Amino acid sequence: MTELISVVGGAVVDSLADPRTLLVARRTAPPQFAGMWEFPGGKVDPGEAPDQALHRELLEELGVEVRLGPELPAPAPAGWPLNGQAAMRVWFAELTAGTPQPLEDHDQLRWVALTDPEDVLGLPWIPADLPIVEALLAAVSAQSSPN
Repeated sequence: MTELISVVGGAVVDSLADPRTLLVARRTAPPQFAGMWEFPGGKVDPGEAPDQALHRELLEELGVEVRLGPELPAPAPAGWPLNGQAAMRVWFAELTAGTPQPLEDHDQLRWVALTDPEDVLGLPWIPADLPIVEALLAAVSAQSSPN
């Protein structure tokens, strides 16, 4: 059995303590995903820790530095299945330096309101990211609900 490719993604929010908006990125490639939205991030390099990879990827793709928050729980230890060959782990992240710009792999960035799930779910997401988006919305809703 081939080992899964490890991918990391950032759920970049306006505030780790009280997330209200989420930064999403529109892909330019490959052709089947061009124009679709995703969490910014990418592959973990050999010997690289997943959290280090996420910091590197967000700097390369968006030109930003972030503070990582909790990881969004996935259905499997390897992360969220993207396809038969790859799985993605996703962390909440908050900007600490830089202004997000679509530097690599994306042509547009957008802040979407987490308080309006229809707005978030109305975007054409890469199909593998949609269950992650739904889980993120549920996690944020549970965090903001009074106990």
